Amino acid sequence: MSKEIKISGAEAVIRCLLEEGVDLIYGYPGGAIMPIYDELYKFQDELTHILTRHEQGATHAAQGYSRVSGKVGVVTATSGPGATNLVTGIADAQIDSTPMVCITGQVASHLLGSDAFQETDIIGISTPVTKWNCQITKAADIPVVLAKAFYIAKSGRPGPVLVDITKDAQFELMEFKYSKCTFLRSYKPVPDFSINKIKNASELINKSKKPLIVWGQGVILGNAENEFKDFVEKTGIPAAWTILGLSALPTKHPLNVGMVGMHGNYGPNVLTNECDLLIAIGMRFDDRVTGNLNSYAKQAKIIHLEIDPAEINKNVDVDVAVLGNVKETLPLLTSFVKSNSHDSWINKFNSFYKIEYKKVIKNDIYPSKDGLTMGEVIKEINEASNGDAIIVTDVGQHQMVTCRYANFNKSKSNVTSGGLGTMGFALPAAIGAKMGAPKREVVAVIGDGGYQMTIQELGTIFQTGCAVKIVVLNNEFLGMVRQWQQMFFEKRYASTEMINPDFITIAKGYNIEAKKVDKRTDLKNSVQEMMKSSKPYFLEVRVEKEANVFPMIPSGASVSDIRLE
Repeated sequence: MSKEIKISGAEAVIRCLLEEGVDLIYGYPGGAIMPIYDELYKFQDELTHILTRHEQGATHAAQGYSRVSGKVGVVTATSGPGATNLVTGIADAQIDSTPMVCITGQVASHLLGSDAFQETDIIGISTPVTKWNCQITKAADIPVVLAKAFYIAKSGRPGPVLVDITKDAQFELMEFKYSKCTFLRSYKPVPDFSINKIKNASELINKSKKPLIVWGQGVILGNAENEFKDFVEKTGIPAAWTILGLSALPTKHPLNVGMVGMHGNYGPNVLTNECDLLIAIGMRFDDRVTGNLNSYAKQAKIIHLEIDPAEINKNVDVDVAVLGNVKETLPLLTSFVKSNSHDSWINKFNSFYKIEYKKVIKNDIYPSKDGLTMGEVIKEINEASNGDAIIVTDVGQHQMVTCRYANFNKSKSNVTSGGLGTMGFALPAAIGAKMGAPKREVVAVIGDGGYQMTIQELGTIFQTGCAVKIVVLNNEFLGMVRQWQQMFFEKRYASTEMINPDFITIAKGYNIEAKKVDKRTDLKNSVQEMMKSSKPYFLEVRVEKEANVFPMIPSGASVSDIRLE
């Protein structure tokens, strides 16, 4: 506990951040938060502030930072439009369970409700997309509320928290003391687990002949990668991943059978409806994973290991629910299961992979046609990085292709917008990821559409020198929407074709080395040159305009109805 001293509310905010071990924040100043920024100036040797070019960029940067470092991302913004510009990133963090504390300035308390200049009810606006939020009108409340904010953001199933502080509270003097929050009445972030439920789950696993594991980000958020690997290897069960679970188990692990979901691998999707036991670990049965719920794994017993009780039986009814943090529950489950192998069952996955390789994968990564494919670009990134890079993706065709083909040796290597599907996510998130893991290579793979939604964050790279590698896969279309228009709307390409600027000139305007590739003969050397650079680098690759991503489960169809063409 700190010694009591009299300071302003604004200085209290900074001291609270330091007490929580924060050393890096993202934000954008303005009138209502100016007292806090004045204190930031005084503490700049202890707390680094990254000036993004838009408040949404600050939230995505904080997400990227959090996802690779495991720390709470911190964002600051002013009132009114500054606060509302945070909402997309907050919503993204909420659905993808990313711990983040957003601190917004607000008009003086006597002006609340008067429609004052740059006054917006950010508490009302953000309530549906935050784990918790609070408005502070008295300086004395700042330490207690911020301690609570950090505890809620990072405990249990993590998520974003917003704290709104009126300008007069920032100026007001107070006696400062800080105690970290470790308990809140009526808030139980990690539910107690039942040893009987774990034993029941183990009995189902031991009896199963055709089990399948589907794991999600809960394994990563629980720091349970080693426990998960031990469980997979002892049981010998094939394991498939959701896109947010990707990298928890090395891509080339022999029991890693690929991705489930709309553009996932052929075998894991089809065999979801043939397995006799489905073991869901740290995932939430998202609609993009399950397809039509009326025909999802109806033949199987289902075990669900989950930290959030609200996810149990929400979308899919389960036979055994094991609540708790998987870092605690998985080792117990592993101790009760028998060592096993499922060779004939795994061979079935291998057979489906051979079909998918022949019809889809080979053409994606070793194309015979002239036009460059997204898949072969990812293949070259794999070779240049040896599977050790962090890859940050935006949303669209390139996202699905990258998740399908990227190789990862380490956890916390795949950063993407999952549940919300936020175009514009990748560029600022890659900045945050590089700052969260400065010794690792960070590659942002982005489509030409999403890139232009937050292209201004090149200014953040210019100002900080953040050595992000940016790869824009340019097909001059909003590719995923165009694919749906081709397949389901008789090729009526309504407002999806892009007339793009000269990306190379723009990058060079921000003093970023840049190169364009449109020939296969130049691709390998260009990717290797990018990866060897110690500075920010921009690579534009002109890919086929009307290529589609397969396999694909049509919207509303069963996972068994996955199409290869």
